[in-house]
Amino acid sequence: MAISRKGLRLLLAGLLVMVAGYILMMGGLSPDPNVFNYGMFDFRRLVAAPLVIIAGIVVEVVAIMGKFEDKEK
Repeated sequence: MAISRKGLRLLLAGLLVMVAGYILMMGGLSPDPNVFNYGMFDFRRLVAAPLVIIAGIVVEVVAIMGKFEDKEK
């Protein structure tokens, strides 16, 4: 197989980290559409969530480009 078990686990971990970033970005619904909600400009949505998503992408790149050896012999 082109990717080892450790690489596959890192791929799945990166996917979970990215999903967590998108979950952090969710929300901000206003019960009244005529009232502007300033909650969409908070730290979690503008800074934390994109950083988590970028961290997940970095994990994905490491999982794909890294050379890992299985200990099965």
